[in-house]
Amino acid sequence: QVVFVSAHEKGARRSAEVLTSSPGGTPREATLGSSLPASPAPSQKKDRERFETRVTVLENGLRVASQNKFGQFCTVGLLVNSGSRHEAKYLSGISHFLEKLAFSSTAQFGSKDEILLTLEKHGGICDCQASRDTIMYAVSADARGLDTVVNLLGDVALQPRLSDEEIEMTRMAIRFELEDLNMRPDPEPLLTEMIHAAAYRDNTVGLNRFCPVENTDKIDREVLHSYLCNYYTPDRMVLAGVGIEHEQLVECAKKHLLGAEPVWGSGQTRDVDRSVAQYTGGIVKVEKDMSDVSLGPTPIPELTHIMIGLESCSFLEEDFIPFAVLNMMMGGGGSFSAGGPGKGMFTRLYLNVLNRHHWMYNATSYHHSYEDTGLLCIHASADPKQVREMVEIITREFILMAGAVGEVELERAKTQLKSMLMMNLESRPVIFEDVGRQVLATNTRKLPHELCALISQVKSADIKRVVTKMLHKKPAVAALGDLTDLPTYEHIQAALSSKDGRLPRVYRLFR
Repeated sequence: QVVFVSAHEKGARRSAEVLTSSPGGTPREATLGSSLPASPAPSQKKDRERFETRVTVLENGLRVASQNKFGQFCTVGLLVNSGSRHEAKYLSGISHFLEKLAFSSTAQFGSKDEILLTLEKHGGICDCQASRDTIMYAVSADARGLDTVVNLLGDVALQPRLSDEEIEMTRMAIRFELEDLNMRPDPEPLLTEMIHAAAYRDNTVGLNRFCPVENTDKIDREVLHSYLCNYYTPDRMVLAGVGIEHEQLVECAKKHLLGAEPVWGSGQTRDVDRSVAQYTGGIVKVEKDMSDVSLGPTPIPELTHIMIGLESCSFLEEDFIPFAVLNMMMGGGGSFSAGGPGKGMFTRLYLNVLNRHHWMYNATSYHHSYEDTGLLCIHASADPKQVREMVEIITREFILMAGAVGEVELERAKTQLKSMLMMNLESRPVIFEDVGRQVLATNTRKLPHELCALISQVKSADIKRVVTKMLHKKPAVAALGDLTDLPTYEHIQAALSSKDGRLPRVYRLFR
């Protein structure tokens, strides 16, 4: 019998022989951990440098931050320390307008279409997002078009035309968005607004993120320029890039952003709001008929939504990591979440709430953190007739946070938090946002492995400590829907101050 051996198979055998034989010719066991014969020793210092975030401060105060990452495409953007929290001395809704007006006509580009055609040559896309404390202009494109991208970003941020036609279109878009917000079956964005308004009444992060309807006609070019003059200054900006060489980004920044004259002039800033968030606690209620919110073949039943929150801490404090672990430990979600252990089905709000109370539609934990404050809250929804019982279940969960924390439970929460962090940072736009936000707030960036090390150090005693401190604060409550059976704010506060989290008993003669 003749056996034919292909050249490919011969090569594979030869490779195997090299791998499994030592320099003396005697066979040895090949392992994935052992290095190949005659291969150079790995250089750990160079690897470490490659993953470090580099920051350069230009003469005008603009910070340029970059993170090296392999690939043909890059994400570059301009982050500005400006948002709805800075609108105390202005009409509320300016940031909402600026978000919608972004990437419209500028000094160099006659229209949005012209901008999109310019980016198309480099396979680019653009986006702008405004939050309570940051406005972010971002572009993802081929790294070879970096000069064009930085030029465009500078023009969009500092030279917008803000024509009457564009402002009128923005007014229409905002009115539509506000109508849509009130009609959505998922009221989470609305509840988030309400809980912030309750927690920080009329100050900083408690100010409205969406433009109130009555302000849409009042905001014009003059108002916008007045705001931009104060907040769009180089010392309040970070140019961040991922997937490009740092020196190249710095050169582009010097060329297009150093000494660039904004369209509103470089007058003296006067009304920069530097106030620190003042947590007040309180309640915001909106009585609303939710019976016809979702019609169709599978309508969502009528629900009342409650969100209860307590002040946590800012992301600059050491307690931020224990709070992040606590939020992951509480977890939760909708009662119809399709998932398994990886989706958080072992979190407390699933095990203790959704698994035991079939009538509850949702129970989810959220953690909002800012430069000077934070808010840990739980959102729950159920039938209007069971609102009182639902509130008591949530207040009891808050009290139980200060109790014993199982070792398995804590390790699971820490592992889940680390895996979520690492998986999110696989995405280039997420790395860009992480680099930009951290450098904007602290001038440096904590790398993922540093954050993972901090997460690993969290003990059950840390969780108990931060919760005990948190429970001494007044609660913030947001309620939406049929609120006939909603307990009073004083009763909710009493439940969170009690040992078991139970609401004070109410005796009624007639129901």
